[in-house]
Amino acid sequence: MTKRSKRVAIAIVGAAAFTLAGCEEEKVDAAAYPDLQSCLDDAALGSIFQAQQCTEAFEEAETLHVEAAPRYDSVEVCEEQHGEGACGSEAQATQGGSGSIFMPLLAGYLIGNMLGGRSGMSAAQPLYKTSDGRFTNAAGSSTFTSNKGAAKLSTSQFARPASTVGKTPMTRATAASRGGFGKTGAGRTGFGG
Repeated sequence: MTKRSKRVAIAIVGAAAFTLAGCEEEKVDAAAYPDLQSCLDDAALGSIFQAQQCTEAFEEAETLHVEAAPRYDSVEVCEEQHGEGACGSEAQATQGGSGSIFMPLLAGYLIGNMLGGRSGMSAAQPLYKTSDGRFTNAAGSSTFTSNKGAAKLSTSQFARPASTVGKTPMTRATAASRGGFGKTGAGRTGFGG
């Protein structure tokens, strides 16, 4: 083998290793809270999140809730997916949406420490109750066993969900065709604590 082919082979092996390392998703410290006060209480006790991060993340989760919560054509279909009493009208949630479209109520939020440390940048996601008593994000791509606790989560958990504003609300048939909201998620995560 010539010197040139050895260099090319080493470069290819190095590029392959770099590519494989790049495929592994970064994990961040994350926590789920049923409400803002729970996060603020933890921040006062010295958790990884500061009070300002709790407040900003909760506001971000509320904004995403209005923009990306699943929408249904009836309260019955919504409650089939999220449980009895876990839904309200879009008009109530958005102070101006349609009274004939229904959304799950915000059942908590997920906060992630995207840069590490107590002063790191945080990101958030709204959490919704599922009919089986678990919790899911706005995209319905992940299901969690609780809406309180801490875990290491991949940064993809904090990707901005697609907007559902102005889209056709899900009917019983469309919800059933996807196996129910939150049932198609790849990840099931438990939160300890």
